Amino acid sequence: MATTKLGFLVQRPGYKSENPKLALTHAIASQSVEIYLEDGDEVVCDVAFIGDGVLNCKKDQKAVDNYDLNSTESHVKMALLCDMNIYVCKEDLDKFGMTENDIVMNAEEIGGDMDVQVVPYAKITEMMEEVKHLLFF
Repeated sequence: MATTKLGFLVQRPGYKSENPKLALTHAIASQSVEIYLEDGDEVVCDVAFIGDGVLNCKKDQKAVDNYDLNSTESHVKMALLCDMNIYVCKEDLDKFGMTENDIVMNAEEIGGDMDVQVVPYAKITEMMEEVKHLLFF
């Protein structure tokens, strides 16, 4: 029984870049590898938004309405639906004058039971130290 921990660190805004969506897409896709693993083995992903990356978590994005594209908000909800830990850096939210009321906090409307965790940067540092593979976006 082995657990492989992956960490995805999103530090760029979603404007003019696919990076944040790619981070979430890769994290979600990593959950499908379990069909290739031995019984009891698993892959666990944590996704953290820091710096300008916290802007990706803004709720009520209008990407579908305006551009006919899925929003990063919907990707965050899909990750929560896959029971991933999603961390948002509290200090960076404060820097932008944002609160938990401004960001996606859960995916209840699609059956998710996980919540986004607004945490201090120290908690994100702990996560980075615990993972086997850390990817920056």
